[in-house]
Amino acid sequence: MAPRAEALPEVGPAPPPPYPAGRPRFSPGDAVKVSFRDGPGHIRTPWYIRGRTGRVERVCGAFPNPEELAARRDGLPALPLYRVRFALAALWGAGAAQDTLDVELYEHWLEPADAA
Repeated sequence: MAPRAEALPEVGPAPPPPYPAGRPRFSPGDAVKVSFRDGPGHIRTPWYIRGRTGRVERVCGAFPNPEELAARRDGLPALPLYRVRFALAALWGAGAAQDTLDVELYEHWLEPADAA
C-alpha cells in the first residue's frame, strides 16, 4: 500500500519571545517529521505520531530532557521543546480538514520534513 500524503495544518502567527537561550533548530511554521524510532527507557513521544509530518506551532522554551530525568540523570543540557500541529485526517484518515492535534515534542525527535 502506498503511503498516504499528509495534509499539513496551518499555524497562526508566532508567539512573542522569549525563546530558549540556545537557538532552536526550527521556527513556527516549519514542516517537521517526527523520528520513527524506539529505544529503552521512558520515551515521551507518542507512537502514533512517529514518522508523521506536522508543522511547528510554537517554540515553548528549553527544558531538561525528560527521558534523561527518568533515568535519574540531570537532563542537561536543556533541549528546545516545540508544539507541533498535526492534521487529524493525516494521522487517522478521518476528521474534518480543520481538525488538528497539538503535541509537544523535544528537538531530538524532530527532523526537517524534506529530509529523506
